[in-house]
Amino acid sequence: MTTSPIRFGQPGFVSYVLVLTTVAILTMLMVFTYRRAIDGQSVQRNVQLRMDYSEKEDAILRSIVTITPNRAIRAMITGSSASAAVSEPLRWQNIFTEALDLANARTSIASNVKASLNLTNLRAGNIGDSALGTPSVIFKAYSPETGYVSTGVNRSLGSGFPPPLTLGSSTTSSLDATYPIIASAKAYDPVIATTKVYGSSAQSYLNSPTLNGDGTVGYGVSVTTYPNFNRLKYPDISFGYAKPGDPFVAKRNWWAFTLDVAAQDVALTKLVRPSRDFVLSIYEVPSQLAISASSFMSLGQYASGDAWQNVTISGGVFASKAVVEGTTAFTALASRRSMALSGGTTIGGQTFASSPFTPGVREAYQLTQGTFFPVSLVSESGRVAFVPINRGVDFFDRFSQPTESNVISPTTWNNYSIGALQCAMRLDVTSVTSAANTTPTALRFSYLKGGVRQDLNISLTTGVATGLPIGYLLACNENDSYDFGTAVVDLAYGKNGTYAYQTSQTGSVIYNNARFGDPLVGVYKSGYYKPSYPFEVKVMASGKICLAIYPQRFTKFLAALGADGTAVNNSLVVNVDYTNFGPTYPLKPVISLSSTPRCNESDYGVILQECADLRSFSKGFSLVTNLRTYIGDDFNITAATPPTGYTPTGTYYPPCSLFVPEKRYGVDVNPFAVNLGGQIGSLASETDTNPVRPLDSMNMSGSAISSSNITVNLRPITHPAELPPITMMNWLVVLEERRKEFVGY
Repeated sequence: MTTSPIRFGQPGFVSYVLVLTTVAILTMLMVFTYRRAIDGQSVQRNVQLRMDYSEKEDAILRSIVTITPNRAIRAMITGSSASAAVSEPLRWQNIFTEALDLANARTSIASNVKASLNLTNLRAGNIGDSALGTPSVIFKAYSPETGYVSTGVNRSLGSGFPPPLTLGSSTTSSLDATYPIIASAKAYDPVIATTKVYGSSAQSYLNSPTLNGDGTVGYGVSVTTYPNFNRLKYPDISFGYAKPGDPFVAKRNWWAFTLDVAAQDVALTKLVRPSRDFVLSIYEVPSQLAISASSFMSLGQYASGDAWQNVTISGGVFASKAVVEGTTAFTALASRRSMALSGGTTIGGQTFASSPFTPGVREAYQLTQGTFFPVSLVSESGRVAFVPINRGVDFFDRFSQPTESNVISPTTWNNYSIGALQCAMRLDVTSVTSAANTTPTALRFSYLKGGVRQDLNISLTTGVATGLPIGYLLACNENDSYDFGTAVVDLAYGKNGTYAYQTSQTGSVIYNNARFGDPLVGVYKSGYYKPSYPFEVKVMASGKICLAIYPQRFTKFLAALGADGTAVNNSLVVNVDYTNFGPTYPLKPVISLSSTPRCNESDYGVILQECADLRSFSKGFSLVTNLRTYIGDDFNITAATPPTGYTPTGTYYPPCSLFVPEKRYGVDVNPFAVNLGGQIGSLASETDTNPVRPLDSMNMSGSAISSSNITVNLRPITHPAELPPITMMNWLVVLEERRKEFVGY
């Protein structure tokens, strides 16, 4: 028999409560777990988005560094303002837009990669994968300004920003907010409104701890004396044109902007990120290292195979491509493209058993020797570009390019990058005897008077007036006066082949009968003078026709012309004017800037003599020519008094530069030895197969001077007082983030 257990209370009551309670607890746990999973996915999504945005921004910033100098150059080239189609790509807006494209930032996966997956109905799970079609939301000027960039001119942006430049033209200031504008004056120009210079607003920045926001004192010098280039601190980058934190001579053009790629799609992603502040700088850097050239250079040996001896090189060396041979020691070596080091090469006191760019070599050096690694390639710095400006043979020739027009920038590219166009004085051969006899028959000398260019046409075959010897110039008419100042000149007074002469005269002269007598009664006469020319046509013993230049004569010659002094007329270009055609006009010189620079034997030469004492050129002297140059005397060996405020560590000489396609030593005889000091460079190309050997020297006859008879003492320029009127230029492009926690703004 079967019996059922006795149950007390309502049937199922205890089971109902237990089930409901258990279900509720389990449901809550499941909801909590689900929400935690969702939150975890959200956090993971945001982390991934932040990483994605950060990587995109880094790629965008590298692209900006690549694009900007190109656009700055294009804004200086003729026709840049001719049409909207040409000028629009040069705007900051389009620079940033192109950077988005170049960085491939508009998509998280490239279209070719997506196609290679061969998946149908492929959908991206990245909600931040956006077309980024509104650059004005991503890139903004530094608050409270509007637009894409805040320009570094005419006002301070506060602590942690570079020293501001001064720009007197509101039109150019407006252009600078629209385009990357480089605006520089020629060396002989006064400070003008359309150029960027260092003014009074920059002085405190150049010397205060706010420079670069790093809390250390700057190296600035007087902006009144040095408005164009000043002493700045080299930025903290791996490319070692100079050591980070050390002084170098430059001008810093800069623009500030904020960047936030996430701002474009914040409504969709709900991800709010703080914007990042950046300063984009284009440093204009005059070549200033002991050896500096955007060429392929061989260092350490002469072409003969002899090792460098009697060679002292202070500071660093830069070459676009370099090969170092033999047992050679440098303080630092920087290259734009590549370098090859011999086993005996010592750089920064170290030898490198393997390539200095082998992973781990830099880190080991910095741990044991210090933070500055003395061997560097510009490609090692992610947000840095180094742009040497090398116009090759055009640098020597002011007739090589047409006149520029329709240019956005107030400074045109040719005037900026061709040394021959930057010279205050010009000496041109304008005609010759015949096609068979190229002896010059006329010269044209151009100079500045009151800042205005004047031309003096000099016939080498006839006098300026009937019966007057060659070389006399018209001063004034009868009864007028002419003030020669301290210049010593010869005088002539008369007409129609009849003249009275006086020699070695100076001061103010009244051309009248009372002074000279009346050489031609009843005829209205004129007064003439004959200065001591600082140039002449001279034929070498070999028969080569040359233009001889005598720099020490220029002071009195310019005074005789009533021209500006040598502080303004401080540079000379010697060319032939081949732009006219016909049997009595000279032909264009032929130049080769290969590993062994050569000029055509049938072209003229330039002789440089009376050049040992250049103290009369208070701001230095530069010579540029596209002709072979023979250095016939000691050049710039007389010490001068340093400019006020500059205390050099050694003897000070007027800053001088010679830009010639081929140089030789000696005019009348071959010299036994040469002694070189200062800086050396080359305008050859980095693409040449054979390297340039910068210390090789040739005598008058074209033979190599023995390596044992060459003494070299090279050092870098460290102060703007040492810059000659004409220099080669480089651009250092640096993009730096200004972190609020470090600079305190």
